[in-house]
Amino acid sequence: MDIAVASVIGVASAVIYWVVAMVTTIPWSFLDGVVPGLGGILNGLYLFAGPLASVIVRKPGAAVYAELVAAILESLLGSLWVPVETILIGLLQGFMAELVFMLLRYRRWNMSTVALSGAAAGFGCWLYSFCTHLQAINLTGPYGVIYLIATLISGALIAGVLVWYLYKAIAATGALDRFASGRDIRTAGK
Repeated sequence: MDIAVASVIGVASAVIYWVVAMVTTIPWSFLDGVVPGLGGILNGLYLFAGPLASVIVRKPGAAVYAELVAAILESLLGSLWVPVETILIGLLQGFMAELVFMLLRYRRWNMSTVALSGAAAGFGCWLYSFCTHLQAINLTGPYGVIYLIATLISGALIAGVLVWYLYKAIAATGALDRFASGRDIRTAGK
């Protein structure tokens, strides 16, 4: 059951990531034109599979698995990026999202933890991008710093806070009653 739910999250995320890649090219260019690096504020739209899978499944490896499934499927759908890079960045983002839950020994399931997981996934996104595509950018220069801050904020808000409320909405329907994560939300509301 756990792997099926994490797989569904990965598949749905892949389709969303694929669509987001197409519809954000113009806004990304505009934001980077306004303030170089500000386009990173859209990165959270690519980071949510790991935190969502973790908070729902609550098992080690859920974030890495969901992000990896999403990255592989996004590549197969015809990603705007090189497939190997899509898979590698997905793996790093999943690992970073997972790392937060791992450090907390898979015991803290609240909005703050999920937001931190989203921000950590954002750091992974930034790190991969910086090491592979932004080598000519000074790490402490305006673009590098603004891109990092924008990506961390986006990860925390979109892949963290928004994911927390999405998880609560899904759990409130009863769809997650077979999981501890679903029962926690349903009993907390009573």
